[in-house]
Amino acid sequence: MFFQSSRIFGETTKFVTLPDGVFPTSLLWSPKDVVAGKKVGYDVFVLTSTDGKIHYINRAGRLEKSTDAHKGAILCGRWSPNGEDFATAGEDGLVKIWSKQRMLRSTLVQNSTPVYCLAWAPDSKQLVFTNGKHLVIKGQHGGSKPIMWKGHDGLILVLEWNSVNGLILSGSEDCKYKIWDSYGQPVYSSLAYDYPITSVAWNPNGELFVVGSFNSLRLCDCSGWSYTLEKPNTGSIFSLAWSSDGTQISGACGNGHVIIGHLIDRHLEWKNFDATVISNYQINVRNVLSDTKEMLDFRNRIIKVSFSFGHLVVATASQCYIYSIKNWNTPLIFDLKEGCVTLIVQAEKHFLLVDGLNVSIHSYDGRLVSPIKYSGMRAELMNNLTASLSNDTLAIRSKQDEKVIHVFDTNSGRLVGDGKPISHQLEVVEVALDQSGPSNERRLAIVDKNRDLYLTTVRVFGKGCKFLKLGTMIQSLAWNNSCNMLAALSDDRLLIYCYPNAIYADKDLLPSVIDERDSSEFGKQPWILQFSDNQVVMRRSEGSLVSTAITPYPAILHEYVSAAKWEDAVRLCRFVKEDMLWACLAAMAAYAKELSTAEVAYAALKEADKIQYIMHIKNIPVKEARNAEMALFCGNNQDAEAILLQAGLIFRAILLNIKIYNWNRALELALKHKTHIDTVLVYRQKYLQKFDKQESDKRFLQYGEGVELNWDKVRTKMDFEYQKEKEHFSTAKA
Repeated sequence: MFFQSSRIFGETTKFVTLPDGVFPTSLLWSPKDVVAGKKVGYDVFVLTSTDGKIHYINRAGRLEKSTDAHKGAILCGRWSPNGEDFATAGEDGLVKIWSKQRMLRSTLVQNSTPVYCLAWAPDSKQLVFTNGKHLVIKGQHGGSKPIMWKGHDGLILVLEWNSVNGLILSGSEDCKYKIWDSYGQPVYSSLAYDYPITSVAWNPNGELFVVGSFNSLRLCDCSGWSYTLEKPNTGSIFSLAWSSDGTQISGACGNGHVIIGHLIDRHLEWKNFDATVISNYQINVRNVLSDTKEMLDFRNRIIKVSFSFGHLVVATASQCYIYSIKNWNTPLIFDLKEGCVTLIVQAEKHFLLVDGLNVSIHSYDGRLVSPIKYSGMRAELMNNLTASLSNDTLAIRSKQDEKVIHVFDTNSGRLVGDGKPISHQLEVVEVALDQSGPSNERRLAIVDKNRDLYLTTVRVFGKGCKFLKLGTMIQSLAWNNSCNMLAALSDDRLLIYCYPNAIYADKDLLPSVIDERDSSEFGKQPWILQFSDNQVVMRRSEGSLVSTAITPYPAILHEYVSAAKWEDAVRLCRFVKEDMLWACLAAMAAYAKELSTAEVAYAALKEADKIQYIMHIKNIPVKEARNAEMALFCGNNQDAEAILLQAGLIFRAILLNIKIYNWNRALELALKHKTHIDTVLVYRQKYLQKFDKQESDKRFLQYGEGVELNWDKVRTKMDFEYQKEKEHFSTAKA
């Protein structure tokens, strides 16, 4: 018996002759390791056979070694994603793990029934394998408790675990394919088809998968619904494999043929333009308003396409083309280092290109803005959920530790802030950067594995990032392309956060700035694709696109506020007469420290207590003190203290901490600057007397012994401080 390798399309040549009685059951090349930024392979492939042996064959076709592995046939063999281990499963019910040095590491499982297939977890620490109608997830190392659940009503024949999206795909004799998450929870279940599912394969980027059956090849989205169905006359398709760029699929068929398919009819939309990949070398662009068409031709095969922010970016096998919607005739072209682009993420001024092992940011004139590198980077595992780009910031969730997010400056390619990545308490499944506003106020929205939505400021110096919770049970989210509004799907609701920054200005206003509507009309489990201008575009669970319009007034309000047109903003709110718009304006004015506008907005919301506090702030003569009080009003205690200390207002900084009952910090400031120690002690004494308590803090007992606690004396000192501020303010103003 001999093994054949395809060298030229339509022609084959004999590669290696196998010993008599060796009937292969699986064939796998060893994965390539990433060493010092380069892919290093071992030039060896592994052949498992019905005689229970593993055969190692080199690139030259020489059989290097055969190892006895199982009693009976080996039904499946898989390399781990990191290339360190090789797992086999056989008719004897055993699952064994072998090192890349071809030594037995361990026998992971001993089942009483044959194990027909297995798959590795993305982190190479777990495996999922079949046990009849059940699926089992078990850690490679001892001590981990296995997870077992019933997957199908028939014998499970095929399994795939994607390294990018972490989803498990299974196919069975019950004629169904199903998708599971990494905890064994169901994500999607297909209808029962005519014949058993004999093969499945994930696209390398995790966006698509294919399902093979008898005379049937189905292309599906990662959420489960079917794009297209082909009916080749091939018999059962027993094995499927994608090309490294994810544009071609090959299948081994029951009639002895190998079929090869190409992805076409990929469709993208941007405002009044739509682009369709009609062949491997052509894209048709149509302007639906003028009904004009442009045919774009390429010399090499199209690999990846992205259309957003007025630019169409096309990556072929060797070059990258950048088209502007204003000029389709003369694209900007530059060569690619690697021939396999796996991800394109666009922002208004530039775009992110993931090309093999390289991650780089390019401008729309084809210029390299900055390369991106960090320790442990796995470029091939990045996707649209784990990488987000704005005009000045790039956020990438780490694959080594999914709680960590690396945040880079797009111009320099360096980590922002103090040069360290930011970390969340739980694993992060989705990241999204807002697209407008100044860089020092750049916000990052994340969804963790509990499906909770958090917001944080990424450009923070001298202190850690603080995550503030916006919502729960979030299925999908997207920032608006022109202003900082956030759309999110939560259960059966579509939430539009018209001003999510309200959580930094006035948390009480956050529920009021949310435009909430029923999303049941969009079907079960819709997915947000785009939030552009006043339109939210979603994809329903069966694959159809649906869009909904939101009120245009919040976007107009954002435009007025960004241009500091506060009077126009007030007139807009008076014209619309909606509490949601007044709440947005109140939060915007409070954040911008526009006291007069904030007073008007809170008056419209009938917030008497906040109006009174704003009037108190307006009477403070010192600008820095007013800013500090507004920071305190917004709940930013540390910022308020920092403003006062930077302005040299030590007394007000001490008094601030007394107001918020931060006694230790107040005493610490008084001791450090050697002033108003008695003020802190007197206020502390009055506080304890009010609640009929005795002093128990050793520090306050120590410093209270040698200090005279006289309230009248303290009041005189405070009045002197206020008078000194007024005189200083009057002098500075003159």
